[in-house]
Amino acid sequence: MRAIMMMFDTLTRNYLPNYGCDFTKMPNFQRLAKRTVTFDEFYGGSMPCMPARRELHTGKYNFLNRGWGPLEPFDESCIEILSKNGIYTHLVTDHTHYFEDGGATYHNRYDSYESFRGQEGDRWVPRGEADVSVNSCKLNKVNISATQHLANRTRIRTEEEMPSVRCVAAGLDFLDHHHDRDNWFLQIECFDPHEPFFVPDQYRELYDCGDSHDAFNFPAYGPVEDKYTEEEIRRLRKEYCALLSMCDAQLGRLLDKMDEHDMWKDTLFIVNTDHGFFLGEHDFIGKNFPPMYDEVIHTPFFIHDPRLPQAEGRRNSVAQTVDIAPTLLSFFGLAFETETDGKDLYDAVKEDGKIHNTILFGIHGSQVNLYDGRYCYMKSSVDSSLPVYQETLMPTNMRGFIGSECMDKAELVDGGRYSNGHKVLRIPITSMYERLKLRTALYDKKEDPEQQHPLEDEGLIREMDEKLKAAMEAVDAPEWQFERMGFAKG
Repeated sequence: MRAIMMMFDTLTRNYLPNYGCDFTKMPNFQRLAKRTVTFDEFYGGSMPCMPARRELHTGKYNFLNRGWGPLEPFDESCIEILSKNGIYTHLVTDHTHYFEDGGATYHNRYDSYESFRGQEGDRWVPRGEADVSVNSCKLNKVNISATQHLANRTRIRTEEEMPSVRCVAAGLDFLDHHHDRDNWFLQIECFDPHEPFFVPDQYRELYDCGDSHDAFNFPAYGPVEDKYTEEEIRRLRKEYCALLSMCDAQLGRLLDKMDEHDMWKDTLFIVNTDHGFFLGEHDFIGKNFPPMYDEVIHTPFFIHDPRLPQAEGRRNSVAQTVDIAPTLLSFFGLAFETETDGKDLYDAVKEDGKIHNTILFGIHGSQVNLYDGRYCYMKSSVDSSLPVYQETLMPTNMRGFIGSECMDKAELVDGGRYSNGHKVLRIPITSMYERLKLRTALYDKKEDPEQQHPLEDEGLIREMDEKLKAAMEAVDAPEWQFERMGFAKG
């Protein structure tokens, strides 16, 4: 038994031909559809990057308790379970966040890993070497990461030197050495098509992107009205599509290798992502700060299970990131010892079997969202002054540590189901999301798939409140989250 997961970061569903896009040039994703089952109702859970990866390891939501952070000492990692049971695990990635304070415990769960430098704000090339004159560069995102990106680019001059290309090459090398061996899991994880949309010109020419693209390859997050004209939005989208086409080429290399070694007959194959990206939709650029509309949280997902060689086509079963870990373990005849929020996807792949009545998703300190297969309910805090806490034994942020002014107020409390019965530090923080004052909204995705017309049906809203409360109780959400949502726990 062998398994491969190819994960892209920020692979936005609406730009893939598999989901109806008619202008992106992605022949290998179309080829992928002939080899896999395509999920139409797949969603992220805990946002953004590292919270999503924590779900990939644990099969459990974490956004209700914790923001961006590493795997915790009490977390049960499916990767570690595989390794302890004789399944060799190998990670190849160019995702820089694995090697920062807020992600430093993930890659060490694998038996071995390879990493490739240079993506986005990777603290790699000394920033004094940044070539700020490249193409009369005027990056829209002005911060350390933008300067670092320019410095890193001084050592990335050809397509072969692109970090994601090198990452995929390492994955293919693993397959050349292991295609005739048994009991392994390979994770090929590409940071692309995450911004900056830095891509060789041969892909930009596919979309008539023009000569200078630096002003449009590192978009600044925020409302559209303050930053971009309609023409500039079109240019942003073209640059993103160019990077998508490079990702498509990398997928094609992997598909070729699987064909070469006849691996479809005995290898589980997953292609997935963590989240999408706003490129003008709902008048936003970026992710994280806006409401979790479909453009960000409704993600593409493809799976081939060699135990079901006749399975093909599309599935409507609602599923999400938390389901990947239990599916992976089940494939190898293993299971978590502790309770998870995710479910094995086998029945959904086999015959579109229903595995969830409702799902949750969100970002720590912001809205708590519920989807029941038709209605999407985005619930904001009833009082923006209510406290928000990090529940952790690893008090880090993305880069650096949680400040001493917060740590001095920390309490050791029972973490319940979230921490598998262990105590955690409950640390009060100031949520940046409360100042955004997001409005509670309910959408009928059957009648309003683009989520343009929020419903005002008070009876339906009360029904969704009941579903949300029940879903939060089922995952043992902390009491302070119930208070934020205006519910009484229990």
